Parts: sequence; structure tokens; C-alpha cells
Amino acid sequence: MDKKSAALYKKMQAEIEAYQNLQKSCVKMVKQRAMLESQLNENKCVLDELNLLGPDNKVYKLFGPVLVKQELEESRQNVGKRMEYISKELKSSTDTLENMEKDMLKHRESVAKYQQQCQVAAAMQ
Repeated sequence: MDKKSAALYKKMQAEIEAYQNLQKSCVKMVKQRAMLESQLNENKCVLDELNLLGPDNKVYKLFGPVLVKQELEESRQNVGKRMEYISKELKSSTDTLENMEKDMLKHRESVAKYQQQCQVAAAMQ
């Protein structure tokens, strides 16, 4: 293998490694996103249940091993704020995933380009 082919091969290997690292990060991000979606659905269910309650019902919140009485409206607000936060995190993770996918596409294209150049260089020898 001549110097030019060796350099092309090194560049291609670097692109492949970057692509594989992005794939691993993407898998982690997808898992995180799934967890956020389940948390959001869980909180929606909680809010639906809180909305079924009347003003005379009592709500308790678990703090460690103790149940503490909490106002119904305060509970609704807390769950609503939590849902807003989770929604923002979901949007952020979706944006990050889209950027990762774009980067992965660039790396795939680079790998294909280097493969072609390696094939041409090998054919010329």
C-alpha cells in the first residue's frame, strides 16, 4: 500500500470511528427520549386524575417515607410545571437527535467518498 492509499485508509477509518461514536450517542439519546416520553405520559395521567377531583377531596404528596397534605391547585400547578419541563427536554432531545442524524449522514457520505478513492487508487496499482 503506497502512502496515498494509506492516508486515504486512515481518513476513512477516522470517519468510520466518528460515525460509530455518533451511532452510540444516538442510541443513548433515543433511550433518554423514550424515558422522557413515558414520564410525560405518566404526568398526563396524574393531571387527568387531579382534574377529576373536586375541591373537597384531599391530595397527599409522598416526601420520603411521609405523606404530606397538599392543596389540590398546588398539585395541579406542580404537575403542569413538570410537564412543561419534560416537554422542553423532549424538544431539546429531538433537536439533538436531528443534528446527530445530519452528522451521521455527512460521515456516511465521507466514508463512501473515501471508499471510492481507495478503490480507484487500488485499481491504478
